[in-house]
Amino acid sequence: MRVAQLLIVTSAVDNDVLPALALLSHNARVIPARPDQLVDAPESDAVLIDARTNLLAAKSLCQILRTTGLSVPLLVVITEGGFSAISPDWGADDVILDTAGPAEIDARIRLATGRVHGDEPAPVIRAAGILIDEANYSVKIHGTPLDLTFKEFELLRFLAAHPSRVFTREQLLSEVWGYDYFGGTRTVDVHVRRLRAKLGDHESLIGTVRNVGYRFNLQEDDDEKLPVSP
Repeated sequence: MRVAQLLIVTSAVDNDVLPALALLSHNARVIPARPDQLVDAPESDAVLIDARTNLLAAKSLCQILRTTGLSVPLLVVITEGGFSAISPDWGADDVILDTAGPAEIDARIRLATGRVHGDEPAPVIRAAGILIDEANYSVKIHGTPLDLTFKEFELLRFLAAHPSRVFTREQLLSEVWGYDYFGGTRTVDVHVRRLRAKLGDHESLIGTVRNVGYRFNLQEDDDEKLPVSP
């Protein structure tokens, strides 16, 4: 995985703009949202603008950066309530929820920087009849497209990227939802149930290991055959 150099621009005093970013290997530098700081800002692979508390100021900052000929991706970090304020005139390449998990953050940064730097296309995961295209956020099973929500996609992508490995519900919450997610582990069970419903006849690809968690089965008929850890 390519390690990205990130520049985080924020007016917050805590600098903890995207907590799950600390779980990744990308290098991040935080600078204040002031014009003098932006003039002397170090080179980076992507700029992340903190729009969690002041949407108008963040929008203005994005537009200013675009007028200066910014050549790297511009990503906006927002709260869930800020989605409705984002529009094309911001000039942003993508948005990231401040509560996003490391898997989602890494995917968005990797795709954004890959488009600019001409990196290899986002990987395609092929396993047990499933094709997961990260570039298009699409999934096909034996050629048939699946209509998944983003979290369903991320959960399936994460499990399929680690076939046969068992993950606890807590681990999946950390990797897919973010370690500071306030919902309980039942969230994982609900999304697994929905995923299985959409997989239909291939629902056993998402295996359950009793009292432990879930895994992606390389063989559709080997569900729950793994020894249970004490």
